[in-house]
Amino acid sequence: MVTGNFTTVVEFILLGLTSRQDLQILLFIVFLTCYIVSLIGNIVIIWISSTNPRLHTPMYFFLRNLSFLDIWYTSCVVPKMLINFLSVKKTITYNGCVTQMFIHMTLECCLLLSMAYDRYVAICSPLRYTNIMHPTFCIRMAAASWFAGIVDSVVNTVYTLQLPFCGANVVDHFFCEMPTLLELACADTSLNKTFLFFWAIVIGVIPFFVILITYVNIISSIMKIRTTTGRRKAFSTCASHVIVVTLFYGTGFFIYLISGRIHVSSYDKMATLFYSVITPMLNPLIYTLRNKDVKLALIETTGKKIVLWHK
Repeated sequence: MVTGNFTTVVEFILLGLTSRQDLQILLFIVFLTCYIVSLIGNIVIIWISSTNPRLHTPMYFFLRNLSFLDIWYTSCVVPKMLINFLSVKKTITYNGCVTQMFIHMTLECCLLLSMAYDRYVAICSPLRYTNIMHPTFCIRMAAASWFAGIVDSVVNTVYTLQLPFCGANVVDHFFCEMPTLLELACADTSLNKTFLFFWAIVIGVIPFFVILITYVNIISSIMKIRTTTGRRKAFSTCASHVIVVTLFYGTGFFIYLISGRIHVSSYDKMATLFYSVITPMLNPLIYTLRNKDVKLALIETTGKKIVLWHK
């Protein structure tokens, strides 16, 4: 579409992970498998923690929110990526690009912080756990986490949409990620990049350091436990969350802090791929394979279904 002396961009071309045609089918199969595993895993987490009384606790309430957010992440990126693996013309509309950018910016940092606080109360103040982590308080924490993520997404997306895109429309990525899209704007984007960097600090780095402080206190409390069995059990209740936090922040920091200043496209793609596709697939596996309560609840619930079906 022509506006004045410029051609306004109405669609973008996504270069994807690789230009090698012989790898497209293989990549389609690999990421279709990842997507199916991610969907099934996160849906099972939501289903089992909602229906089994054993898992009606604050920890699994926050885990349901995390699983829903993981489904949100992967579903905004993977389906279009799968279509492009099999397409000659790998395009996405302007509105589709904006939608991807908006959804992907809804970060889970504050939700991970809420989960860390839950573990902190459970280990450092076990006698007050029920009074502190009551359902109303948990709902408020989850709502605040979603609100912070959505505000971050809205502010950055609106700020980016004010830029003119009037020429280049080739995105060297497999989806419309904001830092990559800023490279295509036909205007000075230094303020946008600074703003994005600032929001990464506020919504990402600050919660990370609060989580670190929380775990310093948790470890200090665990070391005061006299029995080896008690210490092992306490560490076990935190292990899954620590792994998820490490996966999320390890790749997240690379994308929005390091690569925001030193742009290396191939590394950006791999880091974003891990952050957007692999981590949401691993999260339910981490929480189920390491968690006896989830495995027992799954056995109980599926066992009841089988009995009812035979009746």
